[in-house]
Amino acid sequence: PFKGNIDLNKLQRLIDEKGAENIAYVCLAVTVNLAGGQPVSMANMRAVRELTNKYGIKVFYDATRCVENAYFIKEQEDGFADKSITEIVLEMFSYADGCTMSGKKDCLVNIGGFLCMNDEHLFQDAKEMVVVYEGMPSYGGMAGRDMEAMAIGLEESMQYEYIRHRVLQVRYLGDLLKEAGVPIIEPVGGHAVFLDARRFCPHLTQEQFPAQSLAANLYVESGVRSMERGIVSAGRDNKTGENHTPKLETVRLTIPRRVYTYKHMDVVADGVIRLFKHKETIRGLRFVYEPKQLRFFTARFEEI
Repeated sequence: PFKGNIDLNKLQRLIDEKGAENIAYVCLAVTVNLAGGQPVSMANMRAVRELTNKYGIKVFYDATRCVENAYFIKEQEDGFADKSITEIVLEMFSYADGCTMSGKKDCLVNIGGFLCMNDEHLFQDAKEMVVVYEGMPSYGGMAGRDMEAMAIGLEESMQYEYIRHRVLQVRYLGDLLKEAGVPIIEPVGGHAVFLDARRFCPHLTQEQFPAQSLAANLYVESGVRSMERGIVSAGRDNKTGENHTPKLETVRLTIPRRVYTYKHMDVVADGVIRLFKHKETIRGLRFVYEPKQLRFFTARFEEI
């Protein structure tokens, strides 16, 4: 149930191999987007904190979906059923030195974000840098109206009724697809249903970008916009120039908060199921434009 957990043995091997002094920080994503929106257990957060404390390594959360993660802890982890979402979130962050936060997700707003840290010296360094890249530390490039909306969004996101509805709506879409035999990553995560492109398009090799092609064909089929999370997102090896080949080749069906009804989920499911019924017609892709950085945002492709 907590597939987002950091492998502590692997982390220890990395520390031993690279040396603690060469590790700037450990980034713990709550929840883990690239692994199907899977949550991290409180026990794992605590264990990561204990391990990194031995070596003086900082822990920063990618806290974009921290409230969703808290819901899974309340629902599935022993000892948290009677705790509020707020209490769980507070304990989660007690095991971190700071976080990055995209406001578009669990802050319930359409723009902005923030950076938090406990270390005063690091905070002063960040304040100096933010003047160069964003604006004055007192507003960070955001309008006052957007900052106020984010503050209200953070408060509202802690409401149990809201976050429960949020997660159950995503599961509803996942159940529709599973009932039709569409291969997805299970269990369904908190913010999206992830199609398993390897099983959806078994006739395509990974070098033919099956997830990217599936996302493109889904848009043509139904107008549903999705996101590739596979070999294209993984990028290339800086030394060899070869594509990184992740184990997961997925298409993310992300559900915006407080936007869609259950009927909208039916429309999305219908489009995916229609495409699945003629999946053998999906052809592989090749690059016609590949940027050097973050290629999955702006690359262009053509069918093979």
